[in-house]
Amino acid sequence: MNSRKATAIVALATAMALGASACSSSSKSGGSSSSSKGGAGKDAALTQIVNKSDKKGGTVTMEDSDVPDSLDPGNTYYGWVQNFSRLYGRTLLTFKPAAGKDGLELVPDLATGLGKASADAKTWTYTLRDGVKFEDGTPVTSKDVKYAVERSNFAPDVMANGPTYFKAYLEGGDKYQGPYKDKSPEGLKSIETPDDKTIVFHLSKPFADFDYLATFSQTAPVPAAKDTGATYVQHIQSTGPYKFSSYTEGSGATLVRNPQWDKATDPIRTALPDKFVLKLKVNPLTIDNNLLADNSTVDGAGAGVQPQTQPKILTSPKNLKNSDNSIAGATSYMAMNVNVAPFNNADCRKAVQWALDKASVQAAAGGGVKGDVASTLIPPSVNGFNKFNLYETPGDKGDAAKAKASLTACGKPNGFSTTLTARTDRPSEVAMATAIQASLKKVGIDAKIQTFPAGKYFSNYVGVPSYVHQHKIGLMMMAWGADWPTGYGFLDQIVDGSAIKPSGGNNLMELNDPAINKALADAIANTDAAARTKAWGDIDKMVMENASVVPLLWRKNLLYRPPSATNVTVTQAYLGMYDYLLMGSSK
Repeated sequence: MNSRKATAIVALATAMALGASACSSSSKSGGSSSSSKGGAGKDAALTQIVNKSDKKGGTVTMEDSDVPDSLDPGNTYYGWVQNFSRLYGRTLLTFKPAAGKDGLELVPDLATGLGKASADAKTWTYTLRDGVKFEDGTPVTSKDVKYAVERSNFAPDVMANGPTYFKAYLEGGDKYQGPYKDKSPEGLKSIETPDDKTIVFHLSKPFADFDYLATFSQTAPVPAAKDTGATYVQHIQSTGPYKFSSYTEGSGATLVRNPQWDKATDPIRTALPDKFVLKLKVNPLTIDNNLLADNSTVDGAGAGVQPQTQPKILTSPKNLKNSDNSIAGATSYMAMNVNVAPFNNADCRKAVQWALDKASVQAAAGGGVKGDVASTLIPPSVNGFNKFNLYETPGDKGDAAKAKASLTACGKPNGFSTTLTARTDRPSEVAMATAIQASLKKVGIDAKIQTFPAGKYFSNYVGVPSYVHQHKIGLMMMAWGADWPTGYGFLDQIVDGSAIKPSGGNNLMELNDPAINKALADAIANTDAAARTKAWGDIDKMVMENASVVPLLWRKNLLYRPPSATNVTVTQAYLGMYDYLLMGSSK
């Protein structure tokens, strides 16, 4: 992302617009369509499907400012790819394509129903639907789902990007080497496939949220005979209504209808558009301008418009009525690596906590429309949120005296130098990093900003401990949304020591605190929902006491829906972006 601060004009226009009243109007699409109940208007897509249409045809054009970690369903951890991949990869379960809170409901996809759990929540069984085929006409079997889980979780040298839940919880997962090294016909024994329609997962410890794991793209079936490891992304075998007609690394992809998809086997996908066109490495401001001009359908990454674009929406009644300020269910934060000096000293970490002027960080991001100042890692929309503030300062502007006292306590009374990373193609994140740099400088901490491309941010740079240590990267900009809307779905992959990986990791602090690890394991094994909910807030406080995370913003997205976009609704299951399973286009 280009290093560019939000100007004072942007901040002023944003503040003025936030005081403006919302406009509303009805919206219709061409062809056989119906208006959204109550009509379209500002924030309409938060609770309803806007510009409803049952017309088939058209092209949905999506643009992204960089490249994804991967479009391979087994090798991705980007929220927007989890959303997008449902067009070509059917998972055991998924989130219901629906407006508002209904979009958080788990529904069967490849499976016929939700998982059947044993009394101790250690064995989970799923039955597959009849008639589901790959794009070449080959029937999908339970063995294809088993193989998909094996390749995506147990071969980090090939598939580096995905989460590690299956590896952490399946029996023998800590020893299994994955299908590229282990050529035994039975594979991982804790995943059983007694017949072509049944798959059984045997866990080493109870996991009450396992149905949520069944929504991950890692359960989208892969035929072993067609798998080529890291290059499988070039010829993904679709099970959804769309398949790849073209894919060019770093440039884009085109999805067209998959003739082998049968609507009779798939009650949740409407598959109205004829085509999806994905364009990559598009300048972020160009993405915004194309949306405003109705030359594209949606920002693929779903993170909202740039600060420079906000005034064009917030001060224009015409544009404002086509916008949605969604709650992302995510937190922007700064990670401090506890294995990089001087952040191996808790007092040095606390110096940063006290020094931060979070109000200036919020302003740099684009103001309140981009999120509220955060004091906890878990955001308010996630089950388990407990509001507290261990590092409270007047007006969220920092406390230089307390910061300097902490510097003295850690043996660095005159401050120190370090490196702060951000993603090159995310101007808002770079602007936030620049505001952080200015805050730290006031207390003698010199943070040099180093930017990296978003598509390789985790796989090549900040998610690679050896790289971080070698280059002495102490501070890293990060944004994280819940894998599913509970405290465990939010916390585990970013604070549990078992989530630290050789590459592609998201525990950027390299936090491996035995007490935190145990608290997470104990809580997810507890079948008492109320006790689990309380535990997540308690664990959040343990993380904040460690002081290796600086929560910055509980994020919001300012999204824009062009007039030609149809069936538009925000999904909280996928970080407050639009639901790609429903979206269409009248163009």
